[in-house]
This record gives sequence, structure tokens and C-alpha cells, in this order.
Amino acid sequence: MLSCTEPASRFADAFLLGDGSLGVTVAGAVGEETFDLNADTLWSGGPVGPRTDAGAADVLPALRAAVAAGDHHRADDLARRLHASGWTESYQPVGRLTWRYAAEGPEAGVSDYVRELDLARAVASTRYRRGGQDHRLESFVAPGAGVLVGVAAAGTAAPSVGFSSPHPLLVQEVHEVPEGTLLLAAGRVPATVVPNYVPDDDPVRYADDDPDADGTVARGSGFAVAALVHSTGGEVRLTATVVTGFRGWRERPLGAVEPLLAQARERVLAAAGEATALLRERTEQEHRSRFDRVDLAVEAVPGHERDVAVAEQLFDLGRYLLIASSRPGTQPANLQGIWNVDVRPGWSSNYTTNINLPMNYWAAETTALADLHAPLFDLALDLAQAGAETARLDYGARGAVVHHNTDVWRFTRAVAGRPLWSNWPSALPWLAAHTYDHLDFGSAGTDFATRVAIPVHRAAAAFALDLLVPDADGALVPSPSTSPENTFLLPDGSQAAVTAGSTMDRELLREVFTHYLELLAGHGGGPDDEDLAAQVRAALDRLALPAVLDEVLQEWDPGKGSAEPGHRHVSHLYGVFPGTRVTARRSPDVLDAAAAALDERLGHGGGHTGWSRSWVLCLAARFGDGARAEEHLRVLAADLTSESLLDLHPHEGWPGNAIFQIDGNFGAVAGIAETLLQGHDGVLDLLPALPPSWVAGRVSGLRARGGHVVDLEWSGSALRRARIVAGRDGDLRVSVRGTGTDAVTVSLHGEVLPGGASVGFPARGGTEYVLDVVTA
Repeated sequence: MLSCTEPASRFADAFLLGDGSLGVTVAGAVGEETFDLNADTLWSGGPVGPRTDAGAADVLPALRAAVAAGDHHRADDLARRLHASGWTESYQPVGRLTWRYAAEGPEAGVSDYVRELDLARAVASTRYRRGGQDHRLESFVAPGAGVLVGVAAAGTAAPSVGFSSPHPLLVQEVHEVPEGTLLLAAGRVPATVVPNYVPDDDPVRYADDDPDADGTVARGSGFAVAALVHSTGGEVRLTATVVTGFRGWRERPLGAVEPLLAQARERVLAAAGEATALLRERTEQEHRSRFDRVDLAVEAVPGHERDVAVAEQLFDLGRYLLIASSRPGTQPANLQGIWNVDVRPGWSSNYTTNINLPMNYWAAETTALADLHAPLFDLALDLAQAGAETARLDYGARGAVVHHNTDVWRFTRAVAGRPLWSNWPSALPWLAAHTYDHLDFGSAGTDFATRVAIPVHRAAAAFALDLLVPDADGALVPSPSTSPENTFLLPDGSQAAVTAGSTMDRELLREVFTHYLELLAGHGGGPDDEDLAAQVRAALDRLALPAVLDEVLQEWDPGKGSAEPGHRHVSHLYGVFPGTRVTARRSPDVLDAAAAALDERLGHGGGHTGWSRSWVLCLAARFGDGARAEEHLRVLAADLTSESLLDLHPHEGWPGNAIFQIDGNFGAVAGIAETLLQGHDGVLDLLPALPPSWVAGRVSGLRARGGHVVDLEWSGSALRRARIVAGRDGDLRVSVRGTGTDAVTVSLHGEVLPGGASVGFPARGGTEYVLDVVTA
């Protein structure tokens, strides 16, 4: 439960409701509530369409030659010729519903005010006293029905509803109907929106064309809002919905608003006929069917109760937000999930693939929300198709390429901008890793590998092969290559971005090659895979490993120091997290070098944004450092979240000089889960980085690679019991470390197992195994 004692004064302090498609921001105002509406498919622009230009592949030989010669300024200049003339489009607000549900009166007469977001029930409420009367408003988004429901006790004043939109409205009218008062509104979003970070005299442009005979337009989707105010059973209720003209990423959207209005009206009237209690009960049951899969409860050492309580809230809030913003059949969660109030939102509120989009789904598998991963897989599969044209025209390459930004229209080109962010070409391998994890965690259906994972890996691997060039030692490295949003220093003190073989790109290519071959070995492939797999095997043997210099993992080749040593991205540490190539068992020396690299970053002020601090939290957990994990979690909660615990990115020009980015909320969930359970290297590590203040507690329902489901109980900062439901047949090894003692004895159903802190036993899938720590 989140509680606040004042209404939200800015977007980032509000409470968020959603069903994956309809997003609602609730301010908690007194007497007159405001609901900011969003729909996951309402974006500016329209389908990208086939290109008519010749592309820029002819630039690649000169660009690679400049990199090989060490002429990085020329490489940066040539890289700009790979850029598109524009950018991704922007996620759009629908508008604001204003609902007066109580009698007017001076706000100064209000007492006992509190607004709450019940994370377990998915219900927001506002309650207060005024004029001797208790007032309470509850609101929720009802999945299935696709509507916002607001309900309050009927008062003496007649309720009213209004709507405003930042977009020109083609329809705005109110009707008295048998069911109550019906508001209808409709309009079109811009044909294009220039990103907020690009200076432009005319950044928001609306189309003036009429829809074609079929009601479609090239750009500028239509939208419709319907809201019904009606009284029933001693209560007054608002029922509202949004419908958009989106018809698919390749399809022209509907610009004609009449059919959208008819659909919105029909949906609202149908939902209005259902009892509030039934809709509320159905909403809670549907939400709890996911939210209750994992439960975390922690007892703190004296003096740390507040920090631990907030950590639990962050864990619950992050899982709540993923349930609310990503469902099978919806679009993936974007930079702000599905909530946005700005026509020019920060960074277009798009899908930023070089960290933010993948981070949104880091906790999907580990915290039992694997079904919510589905929209990301749909996006990855679409991009494997959409990016083929970009790979062919701009790189002369096979497969598909995706750069650092995409949107609902599946944009894949390098955007117009600076090479340090625009020219990163490795988004598809990162998204492919999520499809592999879905299988590795035992979450996938029978055809997922052949339908999704292998096609995405095939497209990413084919492009990666054509990106490789030999370095001076004959090893293969990708060229061109950048380390997302960072630059390196040249001997003359100047900066450059484009080189060959950044550490992150090396990690991603090695991972996508390895996973592609494993998928083929486990699930078979198509007729095109045999030759491609042979090329991948040959390239994998020659891939250059990331460099280590003076026991520090490098971001680029040795000698290329960061121009911003405290940079917010820690891309060169991908192999530690979210990757699993660098572990204490497999490569302890490289792990130590990665820890040293993180120390350098933090020592120069790194981790200064919410999402960056969440990434650092995850890394601390992988390093097995519970104390550092706890400190990063504390800083995240205390300094980088809003009143309603939404993640913040420092940004001048937004209220409070900070902008909401949802990735930090999701990253926090992943980091907390990693402190309690890790499952790489074929071993279940129990409490591998338990925060020192978490002296006792329990967690149920966490998941690990292999499909194992794990419950843990601990006290005195030491593990006491673990319940494991094996995900598959085979030997199961469990490591009981990080429990406050170096040697433990473990019993399995009362039988003492040899091996001390690390034990193994044969397991059968679906069978529960209970391990007790019997001595310490």
C-alpha cells in the first residue's frame, strides 16, 4: 500500500492505474478528481513504409578504414551518413477527464486527507472529511472491460464530467441518455512530433488531410473518448474508455473518428450495465492472479525499519506497474510505461533499446511475471522483420539491425543525432537475449523457440556476422561499434564515439552467437540455419574477448579512457548483468576486474539517475555484495524517486527538475530479486547478496533458470529453510552462501546431505524439495 497525505501536484507524484492498454493517472484531488488518460497504441506519426533511397552501405568501407587507421573523428563524421533524416515518433497523451463527484466547498475545510494505492488490489482511493461528512472515491481500470471506473457515495450536488485534450478535438459533446450523462470526444494526434531534445521552430505538426474512403490516413491516428456519469445503488459512478485508430505497425491508422466514437460508446455503455462490486471483484482477482505469485516480507535490524519498508514497497510497486503496463496482446511498456501527459515527452517516451526497454523486463522471469514478457517478444519479432531493410540498405548486411530507438511503428534506423547514441547497432541481440531467457526459465510454450526465439536470433546473428572485421591480431570485432551514449578520449584530449569492438558489442555478439547455436541444438532449425550456424561457429571461435588493463575491465580497447568517467551507462559490465558470461565460478578474475570498473564509475559520480542506480544495484547483487546492494537501494529510494515512489531522472524543464522514467522502478525489482536468488552456472545461489539490515524475512515464488520455483526463509541474517519446486528433471545443485556463516549443514526432508554449503541431488520436475539449515 502506498499512502500520501496531499493530492499530487505533478505527474510524477500521482498514482497510476492500467490494464496494459488503458493507462490512467490519478491525482487524488478533493471533490473534483482529474484522470489523465493514455492508450498504449496512441503515438504520433504513421507507418514507416518502404524506403526509396539507395541507403548508405557504400560508406562502410571508408568508415571501417578510418576506424582501423585510428582516425576516429573521420569515423564519427562518416557515421552520420548512416543517420535517417528524422527520429522515432512520440507516445501521446489522450487528455484529461475532470469529474466533480462531491459538493463544492473550500479546500481549507478538508481534514483527515489521505490518498492510497492498494498495490495488491489495483485500486486507488481518496478519502477526507469536509463539512462534517466523510468522502471517499475509489478508482480502478477493469481488465477485459477496458474501462476506468470511479465510484463515490452519492451526494447532494449533481455530478459532472468534462474533458480537455492537448490535441484539436473534432467532436466534443455531452448527451443525456437513459443510462446517465454521456460525454463523447474525439480528435487526431500529430502527424509528427520532433523529440524534446531537438530544437525546432515547429516541433508538433498536425495533418490537415481528410481520411480516405476506408477512413484511414497516412499519419496522425484518430482517437475517441467516452465517459458516462450515472447513479446507482446510492453511489455515483464514472465509467470511461479510450479507443485509438491504430491498426498495426504496417497499417495506415484510422483517422475517421466516427467508428472510433461508436466503439467507445458501446464499450462504456456495456461496462456501465455491470455492477461496480462485480467489476471491482473481477479486477482484483485478475490482478492478484499475477501479483500474488511472489510475496516478500522483511524484518529490519533496529534503526533501519523505514528503509526496509520502502524497499518492500519498491518491490511491490515495480511488479504492480509491470502488471498494469504490459499484458499479452498490448504494446510493450515504454519509457513511462503507458502513462504520459506531454505531447513532447522526455525522449519521446519511446522504446530506448540501449538499456531502458530491456530493463523494463529484467524482473519478468525472476518474479513470476513471465506472461507479461509477451509484448517485448512481439516487438522483437516485428523488429527482426522491420530491421531487414535497414541492414540491407545501410550496411549491405544480412539479417536485421535495430539502433537505440524504436516506437510503435517499428522504426529501426539510426536517428538524426550524435554518433555516441545514434550509431549503436546492437539492440536486436539484446532483445534476443530476452527470448532465450524465457526458454531458459521454463516459461515458454511448445512452439516459442521455433516461432519467436530462433527467428529473432537468426536475424540478429546474421547481421552480426556481417558486422565483424579482423583486428590487428586477426581476432574478430564488430565495426562500426559504440558504447551507448559514451565517448572516449583521444591522445589530443578530443572525444570520439565510433570505433571497433566496444566491450558491450563484444558481449552481445558472443551471447547471441552462443544462444543461437544452443537453440538450434535443442529445438532444431530451418533450411537456412545449417549454413548460417556453420558461419556462426567459425566466427565464435575468433571473437575477441573484452579487454582488461591493470586489473580493470575496459569499455573499449586499452588506451581509450572514458571522456565522462562517471557516465550513467555501465554498458561494459553487461557480461556481469544482465548477461551471465562473467561469474565468480566461471571467471573470478574478470569479475574482479568488472567490480573495479564499477568502482571507477561510481567514484566519479556514476549512478546519478534512477535507472542507472537500479542497474548498479543489480550489479552489486551479482558481485555478491549485499552491503553495497542495500546502499544503492537506499539511495534510489531516498534520492531518486518521487512522493509516490516513481523513478526519477534529473532533467531541467520538468516539474521538480526531474522526469519520471519507469525503467528504474523495474530495475529495482530485478535487483532485489537478485540479492535473494540467483540461478546461473547451473547452481541455485540462495541469499547470495542479502542486505545486512534484512535480518529476517521470507520470500515466496521467485523463479530461476531451469524453471525452478523457490521460497526462502531466513533469520539472524542466515538461511533457515528453502522450498524448491524443480522445474525439470536432472541433478539440482544448491549453494547456501551469504548467510552469515562459512559452513552450514543442509538436510533434505530430514536427510543430512554431504557437501556443506553446496549440495547436489537428483531432482524430478514438478517435485517439491525442502532444505533446512540444521547447524551453523
